[in-house]
Amino acid sequence: MGSDAKILIVDDHEDTLYALESALAPLGYDLGRATSGDEALKQVLRGQVGLLLLDVRMPGVSGLDVVRYLRRLEQTQHIPVVLLTGYGPDHELTSTAFELGVADLLMKPVDPWALRTKIRYLYDAHQRHQALEREVRELRALIESEAQPDKPGARLPVQRDRRVSTPAQDRT
Repeated sequence: MGSDAKILIVDDHEDTLYALESALAPLGYDLGRATSGDEALKQVLRGQVGLLLLDVRMPGVSGLDVVRYLRRLEQTQHIPVVLLTGYGPDHELTSTAFELGVADLLMKPVDPWALRTKIRYLYDAHQRHQALEREVRELRALIESEAQPDKPGARLPVQRDRRVSTPAQDRT
């Protein structure tokens, strides 16, 4: 993949963490784990998290609390989040989750094939988006350095010959 960003799986139940890790292992991505919302926030803020697979209801800091916090910070607001719930369909939870910008809300138990498909798509799309943003930043920096030739380390723009060539006139 070329990126060292991991998928962080967050759940307060060890058996659920194991099941989710087993379901995602065939993808070959780096997987991390956290057993609380606080621990998840610490790992995400340290960087290198490319996707969050997050249980909604946990003691202390809930999954929704984690998402609310992440969406307020520029460096974490675009990390894809897939929420998991074992409490069945809940209209209020669904509307709150999607208002916060989560990528999906899945019911436990999760179908491993469907989970892998969604995670692969979301993770790869996020990595491509990050790569494009890096490229745009590099191009902007290059354009700025070329526009300011008096700046140390700046390269002068290439001068092209602007004369229009005309075909030779027939002198017969």
